[in-house]
Amino acid sequence: MGENKTIAWAGLLRDAVNKPGIISSAYAAFHDYSVGNQLLAWSQCAARGVELAPLATYKHWQALGRQVKKGAKAIQLCMPIMFDKKDKDTGEKTGDKMQLFVLKRNWFLLSDTEGNDYAKEQKTPAWDSDKALAALGITQVPFSHANGNCQGYAQGDTIAINPIAALPHKTRFHELAHVVLGHTKEHTLLADDEKTPRDTREVEAESVAYILCSVLGLNGLHESRGYIQGWLQGNDITDKSAQRIFGAADKILKAGA
Repeated sequence: MGENKTIAWAGLLRDAVNKPGIISSAYAAFHDYSVGNQLLAWSQCAARGVELAPLATYKHWQALGRQVKKGAKAIQLCMPIMFDKKDKDTGEKTGDKMQLFVLKRNWFLLSDTEGNDYAKEQKTPAWDSDKALAALGITQVPFSHANGNCQGYAQGDTIAINPIAALPHKTRFHELAHVVLGHTKEHTLLADDEKTPRDTREVEAESVAYILCSVLGLNGLHESRGYIQGWLQGNDITDKSAQRIFGAADKILKAGA
């Protein structure tokens, strides 16, 4: 990297930390399902031969501008039911409440719905995602997660982008950064006390996305700043992280140029 680029990108990092940002509503659009319910949904999808996908109730999909397809079969999940406790002798309500967990077939997969188009990915002729993936040796795989709030994820040398991600281009930069920065392989290469803390990983990956969106003139800067500042919790980005961020951003940018 040249000195001028380093100076310019250092200025972008200062903006990411200090300029106002927002927390995207995309992180709270869906219910955050328990691990048990995610596994339950996954087993039913496997039995049907379909990929696990974001889940919501019929009414929730309607509120999101989508309609459940005619004939779609609902997914069964475990949900709490509250009821009044009664005296075993008199049958009168005691004023206390009891909770039971029951199976209800109330949820539908994203693939069971139709309606509003998904967010259109913003593209630029200055950077090609397919070219970058090939050059970096990274594969994009289908998204397989029950929680629609998850915008994407990275594992090993693969990334996945939620088909209803609010800013798919920014999410792709973020997940690419996790791989390029080595976050996805730390569990196989490092001892537990050597692994990068979660907050640092998220700040580094999102800072890469912020720089790339800035350089390429793409949307998502307000949301990116909000994400970075949320994980920083008032702290600063260290010089060590800044150098890692610049190196990853440069590598990803050049890979798709």
